Amino acid sequence: MSGERAPNGPAAAAILSACVGCFTLAVIAMAGDASKSFAKMLTFSKATGPLSGVTTLAIAVWLGAWLVLHRRWRDKILTFAHVTGVALVFLALGLLLTFPPLEDLLLGK
Repeated sequence: MSGERAPNGPAAAAILSACVGCFTLAVIAMAGDASKSFAKMLTFSKATGPLSGVTTLAIAVWLGAWLVLHRRWRDKILTFAHVTGVALVFLALGLLLTFPPLEDLLLGK
C-alpha cells in the first residue's frame, strides 16, 4: 500500500452543489411568492405555473455549481468536514426558507 489518498474533490463537489441547489430553490420560490411580476417571469409552463421556473432555475444552478466545483476540485483532497459543514448550512437554510410560517414572517404576510 502506497498510503496515498484518492482525491475526494468530486464527491465534495457533488454534495456541496446539491445543497446549493436546495438553497437556490428555496430563495427563488420565496422571491416568486413575494413578487407577482417575478412569479409571472417564472411561469415557463402555464399548466404548472411559477413552480416550473423555480425548479428549472434551481436545477440550472445546481448543475452549474456542480460543473464549476468539480472542475476546480477534481484532483484535490479536501477537508471533508469543512465542505460538509458548509453544505449543511445551505441545506438547513433551504429547508427553513421553505417552511411556510417562516416564509410568511420574512415576507411580512
